[in-house]
Amino acid sequence: MNFFKDTVQILKGTTWPSKKQGWTDFISVLQYSAFFVVIVYLFDLLLSKGVSEILNNF
Repeated sequence: MNFFKDTVQILKGTTWPSKKQGWTDFISVLQYSAFFVVIVYLFDLLLSKGVSEILNNF
């Protein structure tokens, strides 16, 4: 039972973000995700065009 007691004590001692900070973090995650989706899409587009050009030469 010490495990559950210790877990509750740790959770009580944890500082949780405010609602505003939580939304700020959530929006930051969305922005970073969108940025990397665009980067991966452009990289994929570049690779697919490059591979198509190489295959067309043969």
